[in-house]
Amino acid sequence: MDMEEAFQQVGQCGRHQKRIVALLLLLQIYMACQCMLIVLIGAVPEHQIDAVTQSRGDVTRTVTFNKDVSSIVTEWYLVKQDAYKVGLAGSLFFVGVLVGNVLFGPLSDKIGRKPVFLISLFLEILFAYSSALAPSYELFALSRLMVGMMNGGMGLVCFILTQEYVGKAYWALTGTITSMTFATGIALFALLGYYIRSWRTLATAANSPGVLLFLFCITLPESPRWLYSRGRTAQAEKVLKDFAYRNGKGSVTLKLRVTPGTTGTEPSNTGLLQLVRHRVLRCRTIVLMYVWYACSLVYYGLMMNVSDDKGSLYLTVAMYGLVELPAFPLCIYVIDKPWSGRRKSLAAFLILAGLCCLLSAVVPVQPDSVVSGSNFALLGKLMVSAAFNIIYVYTSELYPTVIRNAGLGVCSMSCRIGGILAPFVPSMKVLHASMPFMVFCLTGVSAGAMGLLLPETLNKPVAETLEELSVPAYQRIMDTQVHLLVDEHLSKRRGSESD
Repeated sequence: MDMEEAFQQVGQCGRHQKRIVALLLLLQIYMACQCMLIVLIGAVPEHQIDAVTQSRGDVTRTVTFNKDVSSIVTEWYLVKQDAYKVGLAGSLFFVGVLVGNVLFGPLSDKIGRKPVFLISLFLEILFAYSSALAPSYELFALSRLMVGMMNGGMGLVCFILTQEYVGKAYWALTGTITSMTFATGIALFALLGYYIRSWRTLATAANSPGVLLFLFCITLPESPRWLYSRGRTAQAEKVLKDFAYRNGKGSVTLKLRVTPGTTGTEPSNTGLLQLVRHRVLRCRTIVLMYVWYACSLVYYGLMMNVSDDKGSLYLTVAMYGLVELPAFPLCIYVIDKPWSGRRKSLAAFLILAGLCCLLSAVVPVQPDSVVSGSNFALLGKLMVSAAFNIIYVYTSELYPTVIRNAGLGVCSMSCRIGGILAPFVPSMKVLHASMPFMVFCLTGVSAGAMGLLLPETLNKPVAETLEELSVPAYQRIMDTQVHLLVDEHLSKRRGSESD
């Protein structure tokens, strides 16, 4: 039997797998706190700079903060010429995420999901405590870079594990709930920041749950799909049998079928280069990289454009997360429908996001009206959030197990590039007020059109090895040959009967 048949026998998403996935979902809240940390601890309170003339004629400037606020700005006086350091610390985190995606994705495909996941989580906790205890800005910035690197690697493997622990029929559900939990984590972090105002205490409190989660994660099994893809069928069968026992199915008999590429020895033809060498993977990767880039550019760009709320910072941060929640039930509904599937849903949400951006550019901002440019911008953010959720699930289904993390890592790298460029798009307002939204519109619509070039994966088996990507082509050739032999046999039979 293959992996999908085995999951149907042991339980595609039994009670044991639900407990494992729930643990990994709690990690999404932890990762959300680390991603949004700089937003609160880097808050710039109202302040004034006073010039004081000394007896020798020297002028010194003193900074006076109008409110008793604790942040890295107030501790290290990151204002005026040093104000850029706040944004730099945030950028370093995402640079680290980019590096972590590229580094840990292929590594987890090579040595295993579990060791890479646990090592990166353990190091992230250590570096996050270093951020909370940093005696200087330089060490703080360096620790944020390292936290981002570990967060990128651990988050990538964590998402893959939520998929590979369950049957393919549940991939869309687990992927969607993962994104929903991350958005909820943003709102919960805002609530935590509301009650904990000291930035060092907040950084420590946001990191402490990671210690408990790490202790629970040590008990996680290795991904049975990864074991099977590496030819370690006996170990994969053992994990699946344990799933069946813990799911209440008792002792089951499993015999996984050995397919080309899983002959008991670890394949050597996997790695990042296969994304370029393999014709099918090369085409998919090019399209997926642009789609991921577009999702990130539009998502973060729109978030910056609707972040001009002058009210409570904590309420604003909470809204960043809560505004995405309606997108996830919508995704769960449409991506499993035969009339939409993954491909059409992704394209539709991206094109709708682009059209909403176009309407944001042409419809004036009217605070007291439902039909307002700002409301269309929020609707566009809702649409691109849905596309962002789908692309995670879709990408994991398009890549074989042996190279899934490497492919997801390269696509995530493209995503981070879009996030890095997003802050520069609003500055295009100097050319024309509608220029940023026009850029978002063209990016979203073009990415949606390119997404239609990808194959549909709904209700289709997931490839475990690179060789399986070519099975449909071989099957078509074999079917053609069979039909030719049958036709030849029938023609000879008719000839003999006529004689």
